[in-house]
Amino acid sequence: MSAQTGTTIKNIFITGKPGTGKTTLIIDLIKELGLDAGGFYTREVREAGKRVGFDIHTLDDKTGALARKGEKSLYRVGSYGVDLRSLDTLGVSSIESALAAGKPVVIDEIGKMELFSERFKAVVLAALDRTVPVLGTIKLTGDLLTDAIKKRSDTIVIELTPENRMDTKKHVRELLEAVL
Repeated sequence: MSAQTGTTIKNIFITGKPGTGKTTLIIDLIKELGLDAGGFYTREVREAGKRVGFDIHTLDDKTGALARKGEKSLYRVGSYGVDLRSLDTLGVSSIESALAAGKPVVIDEIGKMELFSERFKAVVLAALDRTVPVLGTIKLTGDLLTDAIKKRSDTIVIELTPENRMDTKKHVRELLEAVL
């Protein structure tokens, strides 16, 4: 419960610097809790030890490219070209399917690449407004949408650091168990 409003927390987001283990924490909790959820997570793609992109992995075992170095795209984050078609057909569709089934939703992540998609932004807001819990990651830096999400009375955002990893995992697990 949020002490200020009496609103029940049902949306749980992890934030933090790159490489702190946000995605790993989410995947670990899904497995440990046997969470029957829908949605997606992202993973780095490495070749010869160097990061060359990111893939989307849906919780129903579909995979596609989110971004690649050198990819021709109107949408870019640094040297990565973002594939909005893959994000919409896999990521957004997996969230929509979870909502239709009344399942908890996993969104990893609400970040720069994903925010190029209007469909993604709309489905995130739809998920947050439903009664099903949302577990996700959200970029540390702000913008209009992520700042609004972070300020919602039914949402908690927890910063993950290497030092608080175990405590954060325990805390998020307790929060999840309370809303499931």
